[in-house]
Amino acid sequence: MIIDSLLDTDFYKLTMQQCVFHNFTDVKVEYTFKCRNLPSRIFLPYKDEIEKEIDDLCKLRFYDAELAYLKKFPFFKEGYLEFLRIFNLNRSFVKVFEKEGKFNIKIAGTWLNTILFETPILAIVCQLYSRDNGNISEGQKRLAEKAYALQSYDKPFQFVDFGTRRRYSVEWQEYVISFLKNSLPQNFIGTSNVMFAKQHHIKPIGTMAHEYIQAMQSLVRLSDSQKHAFQKWAEEYRGKLGIALSDTLGMDAFLKDFDLYFAKLFDGARHDSGDPFIWCNKLIKHYEDIGIDPRTKTAVFSDSLNPVIAMKINDAFFDKIQCSYGIGTNLTNDVGFTVPNIVIKMTRCDGRPVAKISDSLGKQMCDDKEYLKYLASVFNIPKERLE
Repeated sequence: MIIDSLLDTDFYKLTMQQCVFHNFTDVKVEYTFKCRNLPSRIFLPYKDEIEKEIDDLCKLRFYDAELAYLKKFPFFKEGYLEFLRIFNLNRSFVKVFEKEGKFNIKIAGTWLNTILFETPILAIVCQLYSRDNGNISEGQKRLAEKAYALQSYDKPFQFVDFGTRRRYSVEWQEYVISFLKNSLPQNFIGTSNVMFAKQHHIKPIGTMAHEYIQAMQSLVRLSDSQKHAFQKWAEEYRGKLGIALSDTLGMDAFLKDFDLYFAKLFDGARHDSGDPFIWCNKLIKHYEDIGIDPRTKTAVFSDSLNPVIAMKINDAFFDKIQCSYGIGTNLTNDVGFTVPNIVIKMTRCDGRPVAKISDSLGKQMCDDKEYLKYLASVFNIPKERLE
C-alpha cells in the first residue's frame, strides 16, 4: 500500500478544500490526467496495480492524531475539521481506463469530495512506474552534490520540498526530507507534504493551486474570475496563506487583476511557468508602479526548479524582493531516469469547460478549443499561447 495516510498529500489541497467547504459545497467538477513528456501508454502495464492502490486509498480515514495536528493551525476551522473526521474518498468518482492504446484517468464528482484525489493518485502512478527505473545510490550521490552546492552558497536562500506528486517513492521522499533537514537547517524550511511535516516537525507550506482559480471561470462572470478567487481566499484566511498563484491565465492577465487592493492583501505571488527572470522583473515593476516596496513582498518560484537554477534566480533578485523556492521532482525523483511529467488538472466545473493557460507552451489544459479561444479573447491572451 503506497498511501497509508490521508495526510500524505500537499498542504494546499487541505487549505483549498476548506475554502471549498465554506463557499462551494455543491459545485461539481471533472479532472483529467495528462503526461506531458512521455506517451501515456507507458502506464498501461501498471493499470491493475493503480486501480488496487486507489481502492486502498478510498478506505482511509483521518485519524484523531492527524486531526489534532491540523487543529494546531488556527486557520483550520472546527467545522471543517469535523467534516474531515467523517470524510473518505469515494471510489466511484475515479475511472482508470485504456482508450485507443492510451492510459487515462478521469475524476468526476463534487469539488469538495474530489479535491484530495490528485496528489495521492499522481504519487501512486509515479511510484509504480519509478520502481522499475532509476538507482537509489545515484539519487543519494546527486542529493549530496546539491546539498554541498547550497552549503557553499553565500547569499540568503530558503527552499521547500514540493515533490510529493512525482516522487520516486514515499520512502525516498522521507529520506530526502530527513537529509535536507540535517544537512541544510538554515536553508530547508519545510515541505508541502503534511504527513512528513508532522513526522519531522517542520513547517507544512502551500496556499492555492490552478484548479482553484480555474473553477471560478464557471462560477462568476469570466472577466471577474481571478479577482473572485483572490477575494474569497482573502476572506477565508484573513491574511494567512497569502501567496497568490499568478499563471493560471498568464502573468500579464494576473497583473491586470492584481491591483493595489489585492497587492496589499496578499504577501506575494508564485511563479509556476514561463521565464522566471521576466516574471520577477514584471512583479517588481508592478509593485513599484502602484507604490509598494517590493522588498516587503515575497516571490515564490516553483517551476521545474533545481538548486542551480534557483541560485541563479536568487543571485538576480535576493536584494530586490524576498525570495523563496519550491523544488519538487528534482529533489524527490532525481535518481537517473526520465521522470514522467504527469499532472491531473480540472477541465470542467459545473458542466462547463475551464482552462489553464500558463506562460509556458505545453502546460495548457482544456478540452474545449472554442472555450479556450473565448477565454483568450476576454483576457487578451496571444493566440500562440493556446498551442
